[in-house]
Amino acid sequence: MSLFSGAISTLSHALNYSATKQKVISQNIANVDTPNYKAKEVSFRAAYDQALNGSLGMTKTDPKHIDVNRKTNVSYTVLHKNPFNYHESGNSVDIDKEMTSLATNQIYYNALIERVSGKFSSLQNVIRGGK
Repeated sequence: MSLFSGAISTLSHALNYSATKQKVISQNIANVDTPNYKAKEVSFRAAYDQALNGSLGMTKTDPKHIDVNRKTNVSYTVLHKNPFNYHESGNSVDIDKEMTSLATNQIYYNALIERVSGKFSSLQNVIRGGK
């Protein structure tokens, strides 16, 4: 989707990031009592670098300018958090941090959904002719 100068596409990538993060946090919470389970996280740095290398909505006005509108497939890196064990069983899941991350991610997801809904409402308004 390239409507609204890529705004919906950017929001779509952000939603995919949030969904991936939700899955990883859910796996961590589900394995809180699993011996030797190492907590995982979604690498924000990798997603940030990919976003910078992707479309920024800029116009190249001179042939000597760097082409910043390259399209890349956005994928997120899932890494093991830290080697620190919170439990004697070798498990590294801190349930309090995971629950905080879950709540933060839910707020982020809801904000993204609100923005996508607003974009589609604007499009619907244009299709109706402003009525």
